[in-house]
Amino acid sequence: MYAVLSTLKRHLEALLRQDEGQGLVEYGLILALIAVVAIAALTFLGGDVSSTLTNVGNTLANAGG
Repeated sequence: MYAVLSTLKRHLEALLRQDEGQGLVEYGLILALIAVVAIAALTFLGGDVSSTLTNVGNTLANAGG
């Protein structure tokens, strides 16, 4: 029984020492921050972008035919 607990303890200590997942968490936080900024930008500029794209589409449609 002691051997099993000792082995389990060693495995848990090894898992706690590993910091490989830390980089992944940091990339996830950066990605989340970029997503929040992009959503905020689209919320504030959405109407302007929409009207600009509509004007471009109308200009292309009129020029084509």
